[in-house]
Amino acid sequence: MKYVILIHSNPQPWGHPTADYLPEHQALPQEERDAGGKAFDEGFAEVMDRGELVHAEALGAPSTSRLFRWKDGQKVAIDGPYAEGREHLAGFFVIDVDTLERAEEIANLFGARGETIELRPVMS
Repeated sequence: MKYVILIHSNPQPWGHPTADYLPEHQALPQEERDAGGKAFDEGFAEVMDRGELVHAEALGAPSTSRLFRWKDGQKVAIDGPYAEGREHLAGFFVIDVDTLERAEEIANLFGARGETIELRPVMS
């Protein structure tokens, strides 16, 4: 079954990996940041070795986005950022795994302090 892992973040300035630009992550001791990076690298290497990654993309800054909405029967283009919330979609990974439990294991690899990770099944 395919799942998408959505990474919601709001680094200032915008950059990738987003955690490197988040005050919550920057405040951690270097040893803790290094350990988290190593755990991610090892876990993601397993995802790659098992052939579970379908596709992934990091997204540009929300200020570079365009939103298309309908207003008074007309389509109107609006410059970003498109969301008024604190977090923006920073990137996504599509995985193909056998179980929800495995999808949750992989989703738990992602996200630093200050980020939200969303796991959502892809409709088939």
